[in-house]
Amino acid sequence: MKKSISQLVLSFILNGISILSLLFLMISLLNFSKVNLQLDRANENRFALTYNANRFMNGSAYLTNEVRAYAATGDEVHYDNYWNEINTLKNREIGVAAMQEIGITEAEQKMITDMSAISNTLVPFEEKAMENVKSGKMDEAIDYVYGQTYNSSIAEINSLKEQFLADLDNRTMDEISSLTVRSESIKVRMIAALALVAFIQILNMVFIQRRVLRPVISVRDQMKEISGGNLSAEFRLTPDTSEIGMLVDSIHETKKELKTYINDIDYNLSQMAQGQMDLTITNNYRGEFLPIQTAMKEILDSLNNALLKINITAQQVSQESEQMASDAQTLSSGAVEQAAAVEQLSSSIQEISSELDHTSADTDNAQKSTLESVRLLEACNEKMQQLTTAMENISQSSLKIGGIIKTIEDISSQTNILALNAAVEAARAGEAGKGFAVVAEEVRNLANKSAVAASDISKLIKTSMDMVEQGTSLTSDTTHTLSEGVASAHKSTELVENIAASAQQQSQALHQLTLGMRQISDVVQTNASTAEKSAASAQELYEQAEELKVSVQRFKLKKR
Repeated sequence: MKKSISQLVLSFILNGISILSLLFLMISLLNFSKVNLQLDRANENRFALTYNANRFMNGSAYLTNEVRAYAATGDEVHYDNYWNEINTLKNREIGVAAMQEIGITEAEQKMITDMSAISNTLVPFEEKAMENVKSGKMDEAIDYVYGQTYNSSIAEINSLKEQFLADLDNRTMDEISSLTVRSESIKVRMIAALALVAFIQILNMVFIQRRVLRPVISVRDQMKEISGGNLSAEFRLTPDTSEIGMLVDSIHETKKELKTYINDIDYNLSQMAQGQMDLTITNNYRGEFLPIQTAMKEILDSLNNALLKINITAQQVSQESEQMASDAQTLSSGAVEQAAAVEQLSSSIQEISSELDHTSADTDNAQKSTLESVRLLEACNEKMQQLTTAMENISQSSLKIGGIIKTIEDISSQTNILALNAAVEAARAGEAGKGFAVVAEEVRNLANKSAVAASDISKLIKTSMDMVEQGTSLTSDTTHTLSEGVASAHKSTELVENIAASAQQQSQALHQLTLGMRQISDVVQTNASTAEKSAASAQELYEQAEELKVSVQRFKLKKR
């Protein structure tokens, strides 16, 4: 077998290089992020240092400008601005503290100390100038802040400022440049690592394509041919010591073994088809094919036993078939007589079922009529209940009218008393009250008439109330009687429904019985036909048993 490097080893080497390159890339990426953070912090510190240095220097310049403006103009605003800077704003102190917090070198700190010392020597000049301004000595004040000593100190401070800013800018710029170079260097290494990973992956893809995928596709196609039963398909791959090569060797060996088994099975089955049942399975099958060899041996033994038994059984079937034909003929005659009797019984049951259907239909009509009567009685009962309610309402109204009549009688009595009092007063008045006496008399007559009318109406209402009470009593009795009639009608309806249900059940039972008799008749007819066929089949069975003996005798069985 040809020597070849293992696909697993080669894949492990390529993937190992890719993984190491990726780890290097990740470490470089972390360093790149760290350097970028340092670069961003350096830029921020450079800006902050420059800002606070300018703040420190601008604070000093601001004090100088304000004291000179105060000496020149005497304006108190400049005086206040001067002391506000010293006492409140304190830009110089804040700027120095901020720079120290960020971080400055010893040389830079020395320059700040020198500038502060020179600035402190100017404070007495500024205080004296402001005192002279307060005293009105403007010229002397100007001499203090514009004199040669003050100007030379200011020039020295400005020189230190320029040197400080230049050194600070150069130092921070050098730090930023160094970090930028480191960042670019890391970036180049990252690109190189990424290019190496890409190159290794391309090699890996080419390797997989040529050494794995193509052979696997060929193996797949060959296995499709094998699964389709084609063991003669061309397979150009040659075995070697690699994994795919060993798989190819296994496929070649598999095809060889399968062909051996198939040829042996084909030969044995063809001999068995020609009647040679005294074969011996000689080839040794391996692995999962061993049960096939065992099964072929068992099939041969089973066929020998079965054919021997068939030969013996054919003789017995031939002897019994004649007796079976005679018995089948007798059974056929009895089945015909039985079918006639069952047919007559079925006809009688059909007549009974028809009569019961008519009875069931009449019961249904009676049930419908009873239900209609119940509905009408319930309607009458409902109307009588409404009438009873109306009579009760009339009785209540009559009672109210009686109260009204009582009120009219009271009014009539009061009016009569009033008319009598009016007549008495008219008599006392003499001639002047005669006209009023006539009116009082008419009022009394009217009151008497009202009392008589109220009495008559009261009698009529009482008579009406008696008649209403009698009508209410009759209505209540009629309603009670109708309720009892409705209950009886409901009971009658239930009885009719029960009768109808029983008739329906009896009709269904007869239908089932008729259906059963028809099925029995069909079965009897079938039995008769089957008996006749059985007689013919018995004769045919005898003839086929003879042919079976001849057919079995052509097989060459093993000797026992």
